Amino acid sequence: MPIPILTKPASPPHPADVIGEIHPNELRGLKVLFVNMPLRESALPNNTPEGPLILAAILRELGAEVTIMDLNAYRIQDEDATRRGLSNGRHKTLKEAEELLLAHLGKYGDQDLIALSGMITTLHWQEDMARMIRKWQPSAFLVSGGGLATEIKLGLFEWIPELDAIGDSEGDDIIITIARDVKTMKDLGRERAIRSGRISPYYLDGLGKFNYIGNRPRNLDLLPYPTYELLSSDVFGENILERYIQAAIWGIGANNSSAAPFTMTRSLNKVSSRGCPHACAFCYRGAQGERKWGMHSADYIARLLRRLIDTYEIDFLGIVDDNFAISKERCAELPSAFKAHGVNCRWGTHLRLDEADARLEPMAEAGCIYIGFGAESASATVLERMKKGGFILRPRGAKENQLVEVPINGHLWGFARTMKEGYENCIRLGIHGNCTWIAGYPGETKYDLQTSVAFILWQRDLVTRGLTPGSEQHTNMAQSVNEKMFTATAYPGTSMFKEEGVQRLLKLNFGIRFERQGLEWHPVCDEAFHRYVLELDDATKVLEGNSGEPLYFGEMPVDEFLQARGHIDSGHIERILDM
Repeated sequence: MPIPILTKPASPPHPADVIGEIHPNELRGLKVLFVNMPLRESALPNNTPEGPLILAAILRELGAEVTIMDLNAYRIQDEDATRRGLSNGRHKTLKEAEELLLAHLGKYGDQDLIALSGMITTLHWQEDMARMIRKWQPSAFLVSGGGLATEIKLGLFEWIPELDAIGDSEGDDIIITIARDVKTMKDLGRERAIRSGRISPYYLDGLGKFNYIGNRPRNLDLLPYPTYELLSSDVFGENILERYIQAAIWGIGANNSSAAPFTMTRSLNKVSSRGCPHACAFCYRGAQGERKWGMHSADYIARLLRRLIDTYEIDFLGIVDDNFAISKERCAELPSAFKAHGVNCRWGTHLRLDEADARLEPMAEAGCIYIGFGAESASATVLERMKKGGFILRPRGAKENQLVEVPINGHLWGFARTMKEGYENCIRLGIHGNCTWIAGYPGETKYDLQTSVAFILWQRDLVTRGLTPGSEQHTNMAQSVNEKMFTATAYPGTSMFKEEGVQRLLKLNFGIRFERQGLEWHPVCDEAFHRYVLELDDATKVLEGNSGEPLYFGEMPVDEFLQARGHIDSGHIERILDM
């Protein structure tokens, strides 16, 4: 009987309390392999798998022998890639991944613990790799962690029965407990170890599986630096770390909706804060601490950046936080921290447009030249539906929406004052602001979508003002304004996914069944829901249901939305204003 997605226990113990006392080298002799799954095939791999690299560092400090097999690092140029229009190259095939795995095992030997890492978009890869790993490593303890495991939770055992465990939420502490359990079972045998009482409280007797529930480390600054050196050579001697460093994190060439007018030659990524106190309806933050926000100090960021400059000669750091600037105090401390460590390097990050205020000045002083904003929509109505209204529409102290009218193409459009002023603040300080957008959100009308398009055109007019049309500078600045839009997608675990109207469409289009747990309805992890999750591999595409009909949540007629989607995909969003 398929089981629904299960929520966490009301008050699970903090994993640091489960760990207790740590003994030096207590994991000596334990062999651990992290397998990182491929992401967007159309883009170059430009973000190192920081999560597994931190977990690897933690285990190595305790004596474990840790390696990583990073399937996302490869983009192969051949006739197949050309035929499929993949200018950056294709992923490895499953057969090629198996050859890599066998070569890895041939070099490092049988593994005791193998951990799969990946977002919800990597389900089919995790299914295939789990079967492959179980074939060649039948005795290894197999666990899935990260976004997929955190969103699907125990239901993942239905789709990947080869798994021994899932790692829910942040893994920095639970990875120690996982490794301890594996070592105990290796020493005593699985059944004897379970009966001995020496196994952690995460064992589920009824399922015969483990559900490791993570939490935020109590001091992020005490975590070891990511073990980037594990990527310096794969089993065939290829330096895949250099591939990451040489692929720009952001910019037009990155092909990831993060346009920029500048270039970088050597860049790396780092998460400096986790979680987000806001509750946007379309967003899932479970794997990074949900609404609980925590951060590395300004001093930690400066120390790490100094290390990366000295070791890898980077000229740009992408701080890929969801919301960097929540702490005004940390922003204010950045210039002095960077100066104290002799750091002079460009960097960028993400935050909200209503936070693009006075805190930008110390960020710019410390070298920030790029900020990604999840604008999502310029329509006040849609922002309210997204639960982004709040401080975006009503800055602190305001009781009514604060809108300002801006003329675009002969029509006055009402934009949130915080969005307009936040973007203007970036220009004033020499920071490139990149906005990302969502089309087809529940309740969105044609006029709502046109409002977002008008804001994009206003951005383009602003950054090209005074430049000669047709000149190289004009073209570069115009292309630095992101005109791509994601299609609204209902991801499991989000508030959007739990909306009655959204669930009704999911039932109709995909046959997904829901079971009630408390006050909420959760999807049953059967084949219908399985098919849906497999479709979540590209946030720009329009999903098609069982009948071939598009899955669309907005208020426009479907044909009209598909016409608008065509204008977006062809690079002619201005035509949407004429619809």
